[in-house]
Amino acid sequence: MPREYDRRNLDFILKEVFNYGSLCQYPRYADYAPDMFDMVLDSAEQIADRHLRPHFVDADRKQAELVNGTVQVHHSVEAYVKEMGDSGMIGATFSYEKGGQQLPSIVGGAHEFIRGAANNSIVMFTGLSNGAAHLIASFGSEELKQAFVPNMLAGKWTGTMCLTEPQAGSSLNDVNTTAKDLGNGTYSIKGQKVFISGGDNHFSENIIHLVLARLEGAPKGTKGISLFVVPKRRQENGQWVSNEVTSMGLYHKMGQKATPALHLSFGDKGDSIGYLVGEPNKGLMYMFQMMNEARLGVGMGGAYIASAAYHFSKQYASERSQGRKLTNKDPETPPTLIQNHPDVQRMLYYQKSIMEGAMGLLFQCFLWEDLSKCLTGDEQKEAQMLLDLMTPVAKTYPAEQGTLAVNQGLQVLGGYGYTEDFPLEQMARDVRIMSIYEGTTGIHGLTLLGRGIPSEQGKAVQALVKLIQADIAQGMTHETTKPYAEMLANELASLNKVTMHKLSKASQPDVFLADSTLYMELFGLVVVAWQWLKQGNVAVRNLESSEKSFYQDKIHTMKFFYHYEVPKALGLTKRLLDDEILTIFE
Repeated sequence: MPREYDRRNLDFILKEVFNYGSLCQYPRYADYAPDMFDMVLDSAEQIADRHLRPHFVDADRKQAELVNGTVQVHHSVEAYVKEMGDSGMIGATFSYEKGGQQLPSIVGGAHEFIRGAANNSIVMFTGLSNGAAHLIASFGSEELKQAFVPNMLAGKWTGTMCLTEPQAGSSLNDVNTTAKDLGNGTYSIKGQKVFISGGDNHFSENIIHLVLARLEGAPKGTKGISLFVVPKRRQENGQWVSNEVTSMGLYHKMGQKATPALHLSFGDKGDSIGYLVGEPNKGLMYMFQMMNEARLGVGMGGAYIASAAYHFSKQYASERSQGRKLTNKDPETPPTLIQNHPDVQRMLYYQKSIMEGAMGLLFQCFLWEDLSKCLTGDEQKEAQMLLDLMTPVAKTYPAEQGTLAVNQGLQVLGGYGYTEDFPLEQMARDVRIMSIYEGTTGIHGLTLLGRGIPSEQGKAVQALVKLIQADIAQGMTHETTKPYAEMLANELASLNKVTMHKLSKASQPDVFLADSTLYMELFGLVVVAWQWLKQGNVAVRNLESSEKSFYQDKIHTMKFFYHYEVPKALGLTKRLLDDEILTIFE
């Protein structure tokens, strides 16, 4: 199997488009130098080579099993988690105060991209531990931090997030797991949670669950939800004992089989002791930190699986001979490589344009996250606003479009792609969950249009438009990028027209939000077109370099995106300006 990503492309985005080395000028990252970031990414390749790439297929075929109440996961997971813990990479992006290495998020994201492209399913274990530990480190008491975070970052303990319940699904308003105050600083947790990724395994000394539950007498709805740390095992009289967290069942998933999804029961046979995080009834606010971090991770998942699919299908197309060029009518000539067929080229460039555009969007968000920790005053506020606005988009676009891209990768292989003899069918199964994880596409559409666009009196959108217009202005200065800068300016104006039209319906929530998923699709298309112009603006300045062919291919892919993807905005715009809503019934 070929390398699942292109290090040269990753370096281009990180160094040339976003200049991530410039972060070292800020006190927060002053302990680093740009060449140290290269070493971090090299370490990701080493981890992928040792623990991830060799087990991509086997961990899918030999999926987790529930044996005598404990989940047995693939043997490779334990070694991977241990190395991540030993190397300090589970919490590397945490501040020093929280036990981390204060690594920029954009570097941590690139490290994850390399690992995830090699084996998207296994990497979930450390991603979940990272999110759970960061939440405790951010909002927990000093006692909770000392009790749980060090072992989680060391890889000795793993973590989960427990939100969803059988009767509630994505509607957290309807969470009914209960928490009874025992009067000694602990709580008895009782309820069931479903679809808990990494909910159990055979190798961790402990598993730390972050559980949403309601205190007795708490308000109904999301304002009455509190957050608790509930370990699988707790200490009692100096001994580790069961904390009555029971694995009720294991879901047999379509993909991502190395990470089990569990139905967990808390307090079914006795007290399941939990520890309150922060203040009562603020659990959902705390959990949103972990959820937003996870959403960028899910978007990254869509991008790195699409990357793996692209590189495999590209290699296959360069080796597989079939048919002849359309201009060749001589049956006596040997078959040509399928990469020479225009439709195969279309599928390859489609994958490349989606995946590399999504990477730009994701690393843009990671850069904003880093700047929000470095800047002060209005600049800091703007970086945070942009990150908040774009997080649902950076989750949704790579998840939705990445799924389509992987399907095109499978299509390149034809019938072989549909068999287990090649990895594309597994990638197609693995990527499908990304538009469901951490809030479905429909939920994020509602978030973007219903909350993100109107927030701060539209200041976040105004800041985004200002950034896009700056890149349009730069694009207008070069003859190669000028036509695409003009196209982006037109699409930005159309998006603004659609946005104003939708906001005019805000007094009718059902009409206002009825097509929010389509609005999300249009918004994502425009901002990824922006990312492609950013990449094109860099590429045209380097056409005289020794890597001319690399930059020419960048420009060609940018052109492909604008000529094949951007025109889809026309239909979306027409639909979103149409007041005939056919999905609302009395």
